[in-house]
Amino acid sequence: MKQVLLASLMGLLPVAAQAAPLTVVNVSAPAINCVFTTAAPCTVTVNDSVGAIPVVGGRLQSRTYGGAPGSAASGLTAYEYRVDLTRAVGITARDCIDRMAVKFARLESLDFNGDRRREQVFVVTGGGLGTIGLASADKTGDTVTFRFQSPVCQGSAPGRGATSFFFGVVSRARPQNVTATLHSSLTGASHLAPARSAP
Repeated sequence: MKQVLLASLMGLLPVAAQAAPLTVVNVSAPAINCVFTTAAPCTVTVNDSVGAIPVVGGRLQSRTYGGAPGSAASGLTAYEYRVDLTRAVGITARDCIDRMAVKFARLESLDFNGDRRREQVFVVTGGGLGTIGLASADKTGDTVTFRFQSPVCQGSAPGRGATSFFFGVVSRARPQNVTATLHSSLTGASHLAPARSAP
């Protein structure tokens, strides 16, 4: 009887959400813009905002723009991010960001690179700012975690730090102000920075 009762109670316990891997592809600008517009020469109007990353001294750039009617991304909003530590300086040791997490209730899949496959994450590795791409991305519940190919680090002097490429996802939901969590590879601490997403 006790075993049956224990099994019944265990069935009421919440099950931990499993991380679902997302497909990441590298793209170039301005070619990626053609997914979001039908007007030549594939230009989009963006909305940028910047949030400070405390302690580390860098900044998190959020960029959004909408898919134009008739485009592959019609009705969708692109959400791009860039972790920028170019002017951040490590005093005693250089701190680095190795991953970032932000909330998204739902993501959409599109063919971002013209391979006739649908992906969830794109990284602008050509024609834009940055030097560090993504190693992987996954979604657990409503949290998307982006892991960098190598840590984005402070410099030994202003202007010598690193910056990620722009990386992005798309959603049908409209942008909202949120808080992103960035993980320090040096201390293991979590740094909070203002961002925009579709939670």
